[in-house]
Amino acid sequence: MRFAEDKTAGRYHIQAYALGQVTINEDVFTRSLVVTPGRILLDWQPQSFDELRAEHLILVADLAPEIILLGTGATLRFPGPAVAAPLIDSGIGLEVMDTAAACRTYNILVAENRQVAAALIIE
Repeated sequence: MRFAEDKTAGRYHIQAYALGQVTINEDVFTRSLVVTPGRILLDWQPQSFDELRAEHLILVADLAPEIILLGTGATLRFPGPAVAAPLIDSGIGLEVMDTAAACRTYNILVAENRQVAAALIIE
């Protein structure tokens, strides 16, 4: 699925998502990652939803977003309360959706100049 092009300089935008890959600023990634308007973390560890742990989301929270979009892969799956609890306790919003929806939502929030982080599981 190709997204509309946004030419805001100096920011990371998701240009496309397809099963097993995401394109950010013309670069194709095939592993799970975290993207913010100004940074990409390529070493984000959960490569599947079943590997997701609270410490993975704590690493994302350390980037100080106001909201984290968790893309859970091809299908929507909700993490258990223990995984999400640290974010709730810290006041950081967590929105859970499939990865395609997380990509679309990320671009909207970036266009609104929001402090967003998209934690994308690419399965």
